[in-house]
Amino acid sequence: MRDWPDLAPDAEPRDAGFDPLGLDAIDEVFTPYVEDGRLSGWLVTVAREGRLVYVAGGGLADRERGRPVGPETLWRIYSMTKPVVALAALALLEEGHYALDDEVRRWIPAFAEPRVFVGGTVEAPELAPATRPITVRHLFSHTAGLTYGFQRCHPVDALYREAGYDFLMKPGVDLAGAVDDWASLPLVFEPGEAFTYSVATTVLGRLVEIWSGEPLDAHLARRVFSPLGMVDTAFSCPASKAERLAQLYLPGAEGAAAFEEWGRFALRPPNLLDGGGGLLSTAADYHRFMNVLVGRGTSDGVTLVRPSTFELVGENQLPGGGDLAATARDRYGLAENAGLGFGLGMSVVLDPAAARTPVSAGTLSWGGAASTTFFVDPLEGIGAALYTQLLPTGTYPLHQELERAVYAART
Repeated sequence: MRDWPDLAPDAEPRDAGFDPLGLDAIDEVFTPYVEDGRLSGWLVTVAREGRLVYVAGGGLADRERGRPVGPETLWRIYSMTKPVVALAALALLEEGHYALDDEVRRWIPAFAEPRVFVGGTVEAPELAPATRPITVRHLFSHTAGLTYGFQRCHPVDALYREAGYDFLMKPGVDLAGAVDDWASLPLVFEPGEAFTYSVATTVLGRLVEIWSGEPLDAHLARRVFSPLGMVDTAFSCPASKAERLAQLYLPGAEGAAAFEEWGRFALRPPNLLDGGGGLLSTAADYHRFMNVLVGRGTSDGVTLVRPSTFELVGENQLPGGGDLAATARDRYGLAENAGLGFGLGMSVVLDPAAARTPVSAGTLSWGGAASTTFFVDPLEGIGAALYTQLLPTGTYPLHQELERAVYAART
């Protein structure tokens, strides 16, 4: 455990149901990743009922500049942005701006006549009109038929890349323009038919702008970040904080290699406010957000959504009540996992035995492209997160190792 006053535990492990030596063993799980060069740095937080019981980290936030990991480190959390946008959108649901089964074309006319890829090739695709409209619920749950260009699983992924959308977004395009571009491309399947990890949450972020009448960054700052005290979470890193930004790395034969070309993108405001993967944050800030999940919509007197609305987050939205292994048309991140469903904005454990996890049924989780990850077990009141900086996610079983290490430390 590190002595970091700015991110110090505020509960004794034994009082929170943990063995201190068991928690210290978490260090032994992740330190070898740094020692043999697979990771440059890492940081873990573990909390019970919103109170930090363990904070540890090691290695370098920026190996090339000799900057160590610390509580001030800014991490690219990528798709851990999605749960944040989902909660912001659910707050607007409570205000009556929409219903979950409303059609998206009501606000984004470009989705008026979606078409589905039914055969052919990238060069000569065969398309058919969709028989069902895309709804807001489909966007929350990645069941709209949208995709990501970087997946390389389906011909439609290639069409996204041809349109300028790979892992990075098309240069110069803003959020509204990108959403219209995606609406012009075919769907992978009929809306509601299956799951494919996708730009759906980015589209949801555009709807947040339309419903709220504010740019996404301004709305999140006003309704989420400021109330929760998330002072370091934003879509870019200002010059005044540049020395705190973690470097990006790629796996290599001789260990993690710096990816400075992409690392620099976070230093300037983006043209496209990506609600699916654009945020930077610190461990302290995201801990505050996770406390809202543990508190079923409320933390420290701040309510983002009511408990009745929050219950929707953990309700599996996948077709036929299936899990990701049965319904996913891709294999990105946790998408291939048996025993995992997907709720409104994040995954939910349906069957811990099938998922081969020690966490409880109902546990919420998701991760980011640079191997960050978190989970919240509402039944146990446990929230844990890992921050690191290695592209792509899934290079190593970090999420699974985090779960096992945390639950092995319980008394």
